[in-house]
Amino acid sequence: MYRPAWAPSNSRFLNPYIVCFITVAVVLILAVIVGLLIHFLAFNQKACFYHSSFQILNVEYNDQLSSPATQECRSLSEKIESMIAKTLRESNLRNQFMRAHVVKLRNGSGGVIADVVMKFRCTRGNNGGSMKGRVQAILQKCSNSGNLEINPSTGITSITDHDTENFFTQECGARPDLITLSEERIIGGTLAEEGDWPWQVSLQLNNVHHCGGTLISNTWILSAAHCFRSYSNPQQWTATFGISTTSPILKVRVRTILLHNNYKTATHENDIAAVQLERAITFTRNIHSVCLPEATHNIIPGSTAYVTGWGSITYGGSTVTDLRQGQVTIISSNVCNASTNYNGAVLSGMLCAGIPAGGVDACQGDSGGPLVQEDSRRLWFLVGIVSWGYQCGLPDKPGVYTQVTAYRDWIKEQTGV
Repeated sequence: MYRPAWAPSNSRFLNPYIVCFITVAVVLILAVIVGLLIHFLAFNQKACFYHSSFQILNVEYNDQLSSPATQECRSLSEKIESMIAKTLRESNLRNQFMRAHVVKLRNGSGGVIADVVMKFRCTRGNNGGSMKGRVQAILQKCSNSGNLEINPSTGITSITDHDTENFFTQECGARPDLITLSEERIIGGTLAEEGDWPWQVSLQLNNVHHCGGTLISNTWILSAAHCFRSYSNPQQWTATFGISTTSPILKVRVRTILLHNNYKTATHENDIAAVQLERAITFTRNIHSVCLPEATHNIIPGSTAYVTGWGSITYGGSTVTDLRQGQVTIISSNVCNASTNYNGAVLSGMLCAGIPAGGVDACQGDSGGPLVQEDSRRLWFLVGIVSWGYQCGLPDKPGVYTQVTAYRDWIKEQTGV
């Protein structure tokens, strides 16, 4: 049988340098492709904001709807926000829609008008016209949604980042993540950033930080009565805004200081004061008011709150110049008044907050400052005013605060807020 002779193969191994070159080239090409994809998917996108005024035909306007602190306002706002979100997430804009927020409820002929700001993902170069038309067409479907009767002729306007900021700074209790309708920002660490707590005030005695305060309107601040016990002359005081006490954003003189008539030094009862500014200030992203709760607002033991201020880090230490923040837990009066804690010294109109193991607390220089909590719509409410405590951050010795809900009528009488 014929059998061909064996012949050696002509195959050769590639030069290692060539293999290395090809590998590097492939990696570089893949990196460029991935980079272009990231650029297109991320950097080629921007946030687009729109404003719309929805007329709710089957809800009658009343004064309760003017305040975000009321359950009636909160409930209606959440219904409207849910209705808009549901409608858009069931549409062909589901991937572009991000959030909707009711910034104001107002009186309109034949019902309630809800001013709503909406956030969408848009591609750069989009003039907003085509998106606006698509959003408006989809929102017409809201007229048949849920138990709210909506006027179908809802208009929509494209707004700038600055316009969006103006909407939110006129609403109390808005932090930066809400102003930009972003994901909720995790509050970590101890140093605050500019705008984190835009209602925080440094009350300065002869231009030196002495106490904290909380902005509740464009002319009024709440603080603690004991801050002014020995220094009640308004001409000695100024209010500064921003995270630094030495380089503030704004500085305004004080016109009036109103202490609670029944403030008692020995027991710390009625430790609250209202401070009027010499002039009205203009709200900005970094300076605007906190929300005040209703007198009936329930502060739940075990819930999270935040205390902020420029107080000393350790008992007996010096105050700091940069604003600090601390996460604490609301503690029931029964627990706070236990024999191992304050043994009955926490009276009506007071509120305890801290960490059972200690370590996070208000301290000297924080007096008069805010204790705040966030509601379901990401608005922040003033629930306490830093008042007193045993030293700072000790186990079973939480901070004691003036409970704002107990003085809601007094605040209204003094400030009109």
